[in-house]
Amino acid sequence: MPAASETPRRPHPGNRRDEAARLAVLHAADDLLAENGFAALTIEAIARRAGVAKQTIYRWWPSKVEILLDTLIEDSDKMVRVPMEHPTADLVRDYLRDFARFLTGDPAGRVYLALLAEAQHRPGVAEKLQERYLEPRRAQERDMLARGVQAGEFSPRLDADAAMDALTGPIVYCALIASVITDDLIDALVDGILRPA
Repeated sequence: MPAASETPRRPHPGNRRDEAARLAVLHAADDLLAENGFAALTIEAIARRAGVAKQTIYRWWPSKVEILLDTLIEDSDKMVRVPMEHPTADLVRDYLRDFARFLTGDPAGRVYLALLAEAQHRPGVAEKLQERYLEPRRAQERDMLARGVQAGEFSPRLDADAAMDALTGPIVYCALIASVITDDLIDALVDGILRPA
């Protein structure tokens, strides 16, 4: 295992073996988290499931939190992209529906919920989650809302950050308590918070 002060190296995308091992680790981590929970997730178990050496994992990631963050970022970029096209209220509605499906039906959605839970009592996890995932995504969401306002598509009752918190907060809460997230809920959030034109 490298010294703690060393910067972890990421695999080079051009190297097929490295990329295959990287993906195997990411898939193993989110599968094991879904099966056993955060506390029981270990680097040893991830290595065993992925079929790689522990040293390979430590060479690329300093902790299981970093592995989970890479899983979350990669999967949410594929499954819950923040819309870049002309933002309408319906587009925001579709984005929120995708977000709800991601949280309730995808292993990486469980990763997100587990990291949120860990962040409540581990400041280091909160800081990494904010820096690597929440803030970059929020910047895209702010831009989406700003473009919608500029185009006259909607008029939020709150500033961009508060509006996104009000839109996504109930969805995250429902996912955390395993409550059904209905289309009616999402419709009510969009109509109440964005005041569609």
